[in-house]
Amino acid sequence: MKNILLIGGSYGIGHELAKELQKENNVFVASRTNENLSNLNVTHISFDATTDTIDSSKLPAVIDGLVYCPGSINLRPFRGLKLETFESDMQLNFFSMVKVIQSVLPQLTAAEQSSIVLFSSVAVRMGMPFHTSVAAAKGAVEGFAKALAAEYAPKIRVNVIAPSLTDTPLADKFLNNEEKREKSAQRHPLKRFGTAQDISQMANFLLNEKSSWISGQIFHVDGGMSTLLVNS
Repeated sequence: MKNILLIGGSYGIGHELAKELQKENNVFVASRTNENLSNLNVTHISFDATTDTIDSSKLPAVIDGLVYCPGSINLRPFRGLKLETFESDMQLNFFSMVKVIQSVLPQLTAAEQSSIVLFSSVAVRMGMPFHTSVAAAKGAVEGFAKALAAEYAPKIRVNVIAPSLTDTPLADKFLNNEEKREKSAQRHPLKRFGTAQDISQMANFLLNEKSSWISGQIFHVDGGMSTLLVNS
């Protein structure tokens, strides 16, 4: 069985992925709370991505897969954003991610071939109003992932999933009534917004051997939003 480390796994995409992975892997979930994990066959490690350094001694000597799930959605006009917002988004989405990877790098390189899965946003590719802060942070993730994939090939594969709006607790304020849900669905060529399972299935694929010849890629799991122009 493979050893998979999820940074964040109590809610949303991370939780959905933990449910899938536990069936055939040893899953370690590092998160602030173990809520929703009691019925899963996973090992919980108390961890706050914004403040903590992960204790690698609590992890196995070999890590076959790492998924960094924490993220933010700060959508506001640029003129009203303070520098602190950009710094906060970069800290959670990028700098904390870098710190985690550096902390467990020996365990990742100890595997025959390990896989890192990171998350970006459709806004990096498309250029959307009110997304300057999150797009900047997620753009850093994409550039970092390609460089890391090149540096550690073939030992470590690194790929990024860039979703559109997905129905998770993080996006609740954008989908908290039927009018918002319908408008969001209609913005996508496939006429629905994403689910946690849509994204977790891609992450699961990128962690297993079926994707062993894939690295340095950005996967837009976004209902066609980033590439298709469809008549309303």
